[in-house]
Amino acid sequence: MLYHILTPFADQFILFNLFKYITFRAFLAGIVSFLIVIILIPYFIKKFKQFREKIKEDVPIWHKKKEGTPNGGGIVMLIGIIISSLLFIRYDNPLVWISIFTILYMALIGFYDDYKKLTSKGKVDGLKKLPKFILQSILSIIIFIFIIFYYPPEIATKTQFLFFKNIMIDFSFFYPVFIFFVFVGTANALNLTDGLDGLAASTSIPPLITFLIIAYITSHITISKYLNIIHIPQAGELAIICSAIIGALLGFLWYNSYPAQIFMGDTGSQMLGGAFGIVAILTKQEILLAIAGGLFVIETLSVILQVGYFKYTKRKYGEGKRIFKRAPLHHHFEEIGWPEPKIVSRFLIISTIFSILALATLKIR
Repeated sequence: MLYHILTPFADQFILFNLFKYITFRAFLAGIVSFLIVIILIPYFIKKFKQFREKIKEDVPIWHKKKEGTPNGGGIVMLIGIIISSLLFIRYDNPLVWISIFTILYMALIGFYDDYKKLTSKGKVDGLKKLPKFILQSILSIIIFIFIIFYYPPEIATKTQFLFFKNIMIDFSFFYPVFIFFVFVGTANALNLTDGLDGLAASTSIPPLITFLIIAYITSHITISKYLNIIHIPQAGELAIICSAIIGALLGFLWYNSYPAQIFMGDTGSQMLGGAFGIVAILTKQEILLAIAGGLFVIETLSVILQVGYFKYTKRKYGEGKRIFKRAPLHHHFEEIGWPEPKIVSRFLIISTIFSILALATLKIR
C-alpha cells in the first residue's frame, strides 16, 4: 500500500524514494509485524480465555503443568503478518497474493484443528488426517494452476537441483503431488517441533532468513546469474513477507520463551508450514528447504523411526521396543534430563547451522 501511495511523491519528498527498495520495505515490514504482535498478545491472553491448551498424553508427565496456557499465538501472528505485508508489498505482484492466500489457507486449517481440540471433551483430538489431506490437496492444485499460468513453461513444473549447475528436475503432471508433499511435510514437521516453549518459533527464524535472502537474490538478475540460480524477477517481494513472519515470530517469542505465557497452536504451525512451502515453491528451491529446515527433518524422522521400530519389534518379538525414550527428539532429551531452555538453545544452534549450509550450497553449484 505505502509503495503505491508514497513513491509517486518521491520527487517532492526524497525520503519517499526509499519505498522503492525491497530491502527498506522488508525491514519496515519486520518492525511493524513485531510491534503488532508484541502489543496484541497481552490483550489476547487477557480477553480470549476460551483458547486454552489441552495437553496430550504422549508427552512427558511434567508438561501437565502447562495445561490451561493460552493457545492462540498463531492467530495474533497471522494478524501481524497480514497487516504488515499489506502495508509494504507491491500490489501489482501476483507472487505476494498467492503467498498471502496460502498463508491464510493453511492458518485456517490449523485454526479449525485447534478449535476441534479445544472443544473436544475428554481425549484431545483435532481435525482428522483425511480431511486435512484433502484440504492441502486442493491448495496444491490451486498453486499448480497459478504456476502453470504465470511461470514460463520451461521452468513451471521444475525445481532446481542442489550442488549441480544447470540441472533441473521436471515433475511435469506430478508437480501438484510434489507441492502437496512439500506442504504436508513442512506443516507436519513444524507441528511436531512445536513441543517446547519457544522451540518452533525460534528454530523457524534461521531458515526464514535463508529464504528471505534467496527470494531477494532470485529477483536480482546479476546475483542470480552469478550464483546460477533461476532468475524470477518478481520474487524479491517475497522477502517482505518473510521479514513480516520473522518480525511476528520475534514478537511471539517475547511471550512464548520459557516459561511460555502463550502457545502458537496448529494455527501457527500450519501457517508457518504454508509460508515455508510457498516461498520455496515460488523461488524454485523446494529441495533446498529440506536443508534449511534440516532440524525439522530430523524431528520428523525421529517420529517415523520410533513408530516404525516399535511396530516392527512388536510384530517380530511380541513386544514393542523404542529407539528413543520418547519422540519427537526434543522429548527424548527432556527424558534424559536436559533442561527445556537448553534443548531450545541447542536446537536453535542446529537450525542456524543447517540454514548456513543451505546458503553455502548456492555458491558451490
